[in-house]
Amino acid sequence: MVERYRPLRFSRAGVRGLKVSATLTINDRVKEMWATGQNVYHLAFGESRFPVHPKIAEALCANVQKRSYLPAAGLMELRRAIAGHYRRAFGMDVEPDQVVTGPGSKSLIFATVLCLGEEIIIPRPSWVTYAPQVQLLGKPITWVPTYPEDQYLVRTEILEEALQTSHHEMGNPEVLILNNPDNPTGTMRTPEQNQSLAEFARGQELMVISDEIYARTAFRNIPFVSMGALYPEGTVVTGGLSKDLSLGGWRIGVAIVPPTKAGRALAKALTNVAANLWSCVAAPVQYAAMVAYSGDPDIEEYVQMCTRMHSIRTRFLYQVMDRLGVQCVEPSGAFYIFPCFDKWSEALQARGIHTDEELALHLLEKYEIAALPGSVFYALRRYCLRVSSSFIDMNTNEKAEGLVEAFRQDPDPERFIRDHHPRIQKVAERWGEFMADLTS
Repeated sequence: MVERYRPLRFSRAGVRGLKVSATLTINDRVKEMWATGQNVYHLAFGESRFPVHPKIAEALCANVQKRSYLPAAGLMELRRAIAGHYRRAFGMDVEPDQVVTGPGSKSLIFATVLCLGEEIIIPRPSWVTYAPQVQLLGKPITWVPTYPEDQYLVRTEILEEALQTSHHEMGNPEVLILNNPDNPTGTMRTPEQNQSLAEFARGQELMVISDEIYARTAFRNIPFVSMGALYPEGTVVTGGLSKDLSLGGWRIGVAIVPPTKAGRALAKALTNVAANLWSCVAAPVQYAAMVAYSGDPDIEEYVQMCTRMHSIRTRFLYQVMDRLGVQCVEPSGAFYIFPCFDKWSEALQARGIHTDEELALHLLEKYEIAALPGSVFYALRRYCLRVSSSFIDMNTNEKAEGLVEAFRQDPDPERFIRDHHPRIQKVAERWGEFMADLTS
C-alpha cells in the first residue's frame, strides 16, 4: 500500500519534489564526518570564513538591546547608507527609496520573482536555489544553456533562441536571472559583455534580476560593472554582506529597484511581501549593517584584503586543475571553480561511476575530498563538479584569524599558500592521486 500522510495534504506547487539546498546538505554531512574523527577536505560549501571586522562586531554588540520591530523595508538611516555605498562602489545613482532590505538576498530574490513576470529565464548551470524558488511559486522556467568555451556566460544569440522557442510553445518569458560574478563557475562578464546583454534585455523589454552578491569579491582581472548601472530602468540588483564581509549567518540582504515609477511600485510590493513574511531584518543587525555600508576606510580596506586572499586561494585550486589537464574555466571572482571530467568518461564508467553524483561520492569516500556535483546546479555536462576554496584551512575561527594576520604580515601569494595552507596543499596532492588513478 502506498504510504499516505493523512490528515495532512501537501500543495502541488509547494514541497513536492523540492529538496534541501545541496550546499547546506553537504556541509551538514561534512560536519558529521568531522565529529566522528574522519578527515575531509571541505571544498563543497560557499561560506566566506574570514573574521567579522571589529567595527562591525562592536556595532552589533552596542545595539543588542535594540529589539523593537523596525520598518519592513529597513531603517531609513540604513537605506541611506546602502544608497551611498552603491553610488561609491558601483557608480549607480541610487536613492534610499529604491532600497529594500531583507533577511538575506535569497529572500529578496524570491520576493522579486513573486512580484514580477509569468515565466522566469535561468541560465544553466546556475545557483542551486533559483529554480526551486520558481518552482515554489508555480511559474515555468525558460532554460538558457551556457558552455565552457564561452566561460559559461550567457550569449545573446543563445538567449534569443531560448526566448523564441518559449514563445513558439506559447510561453511568456519575462524575467531573466543573472549572477555576476557567477556561482558555480567563478566566471564574470566583461563590461563589454554586460553592455551587450543590457542592450539585448532593453530591446526585448526583459526584466532582469541581477544577483550581485559576489560583486566585491571580483579579482580585478576583469572590471566589475553592475547591470543596474547599464540597464537601470529594467534591473533589480540584489546583494548583501554575506560574501565580501563574511556575514552569511547574520542574514542581511539588499534589493535595489529601478529609479522609475514602476520601480517605486515594485519597492512597495516588496515591502508588502516583507511585512507579511519576515516583518523586518533583525534590529541589531540593521544597526551593525549601517557601519558595514558606511564607507569606513578600515572596512573598505578589509574587504579588498579578503578579496585578495579569496583570489589567491581560488586561483591556486584552478592552477591545480590546469596542471592536471582538467577542463576548467579560469575564475574571475567569488571563490569557486567548475572543473569538468567528461574527457575521462570511459575511465569513470569503467570504475562504475556513471554520474557526477557518483563521482562526488567516490571522491569523498576514497580521497576525502568533498565537492558538489554539477547536476545540482543544472549543468549540461556529465561529470562537472563545483569546488569551493572558501572553507579549507579556515574551518575554525582561530584558523581564519591566523590567516588574516599572516597575510597582513606577508601578502606574497606563493608564500601565503606555502607557509599557511597545509590542507589546501594536501588536497592538491589528493587531486593528483585521483587523476593518476583515473588515467592509469
